[in-house]
Amino acid sequence: MKKVKSFIVMGALALAVTNAWGAEHAENVIDSMRKGCDKELKSYCSEVTPGEGRILACLYAYGDKLSGRCEYALYDGAAQLQRAIGALNYVANECKADLKEHCADIQPGEGRLAACMKENKKHLSPRCQQAVKDVGLEVK
Repeated sequence: MKKVKSFIVMGALALAVTNAWGAEHAENVIDSMRKGCDKELKSYCSEVTPGEGRILACLYAYGDKLSGRCEYALYDGAAQLQRAIGALNYVANECKADLKEHCADIQPGEGRLAACMKENKKHLSPRCQQAVKDVGLEVK
């Protein structure tokens, strides 16, 4: 039960970074979690209005009744999102000065910082360029 709760909480926190990670990747993770927990979503959470973490909160409430398949889907989704958070933190740390210099006036979210980095690719430091390459973010 404790593991399931931590997976659900991690999933909820990690969903906050999906715009930076990429909507396509996030959608794949969400679809996997949805498929893995399909039975539970229909049984326990069908009346829940999606959004703002309400579905994850519902699964959390029924954590002791989740199937192994659902638990695995939540674990796998949380692990993928955790890796994405780590990758984004790495890029943020390596590109901190570059973002400050070239993108200080850009409001984060909806890919705006990535677009700014893309526009300024030639001016990014070698460390920042390497970090972007290492994590596979598209700044071409």
